[in-house]
Amino acid sequence: MSFPVLFGVPLLLMMGAGCAPPSTEVEDSDIGSEPYRAAPQPVAEVDVRTLEIGVSAPDFRLPGADGRFYELADFDDAEALAIIFTCNHCPTAQAYEERIKAVAADYEDRSVAVVAISPNSPLGLLLEELGYSDLGDTYEENQIRAEDHAFNFPYLYDGDDQQVSIRYGPGATPQAFVFDAERKLRYRGRLDGSEKPGTANAEDLRQAIDAVLSGRQVENPVTKSFGCSTKWAWKLELKEKVDQEWSELPVTLENIDESGIENLIQNDSGKLRLINVWATWCGPCVIEFPELIEIHRMYKGRDFEFVSLSADLPERREDVLEFLEGQESAVANYIFEKGDPYALIEAIDPDWDGALPYTLLLEPGGNTVYARQGMIEPLELKRIIVDHPMIGRYY
Repeated sequence: MSFPVLFGVPLLLMMGAGCAPPSTEVEDSDIGSEPYRAAPQPVAEVDVRTLEIGVSAPDFRLPGADGRFYELADFDDAEALAIIFTCNHCPTAQAYEERIKAVAADYEDRSVAVVAISPNSPLGLLLEELGYSDLGDTYEENQIRAEDHAFNFPYLYDGDDQQVSIRYGPGATPQAFVFDAERKLRYRGRLDGSEKPGTANAEDLRQAIDAVLSGRQVENPVTKSFGCSTKWAWKLELKEKVDQEWSELPVTLENIDESGIENLIQNDSGKLRLINVWATWCGPCVIEFPELIEIHRMYKGRDFEFVSLSADLPERREDVLEFLEGQESAVANYIFEKGDPYALIEAIDPDWDGALPYTLLLEPGGNTVYARQGMIEPLELKRIIVDHPMIGRYY
């Protein structure tokens, strides 16, 4: 299988297990057991209170991205324990990932354990909240994130029932909790005061860990945490409302000729433009179309737009519109009015052999960032979009 190249770097879809630090002891019974199957579920609303300074660390047993379960007792040998609530989708959380890795590496030989927990329920996460990421917050996506970014700390998942996160009470991601050898909370809050990568080094978190190791009081034991709010599984009304509003948007289908296609390709929108050429009789086209709508909803709040172009014959217009309505394709939808597939091929891309589906990602001015004959790899395409200089993962 070949992969497109972006800025000279091959883009691979890497699936696999996350990395656990060598010093972490894990029960042998977890090794070789059946793979963990996530099952997110609605949770009854409770009054979440953030853990107070001096309170003992709540116990937990959670699945890690490496396929193993971790318990609080697994870290008993550490004189200091830093539990950081973070996630995949949040731009602030992504901005701090390298700093968390640096803390884990720098304190590896100083009797410090660093553990990350993803507190979010996938049920409460909107597609529209994923505009700064290629991943949501499912357990499977945690595995991808941990592998891709070589996490050197356990990355645990609490998205099924959030019972651990409810007891710790993180209000935002990322948020750090530092415990002493007796597992009393000594610090909670931010890692540092500068979100932009490269501008800080988790100074607040490091100072708290250093104080715990030296037996001193943490100078500022509570700081505020800036980031994305925790996605609690009882806050489903907004997601239902947004999905309903999307489903009620009008779906239209416009005719387009060669000159119109030329304008689409030239792309004077000021946005990245994703164009998908498809047909109702094309099985792969029909299968992948929902993914393209999801991609549009993820990035439509950024400098991005999706355009669909049907290669069906003009007399099948009603069938095309019916399909688009069923897919809730509230985007710019076109059908080639000439009905000549070879004229369509030349208008779209003379280098295209003509097999459907065909997908293009174009910069303003028409420069091609991505071209795929055949079905897209959704994660690969999301990464190309979010890592493009016009989009980006951080504010």
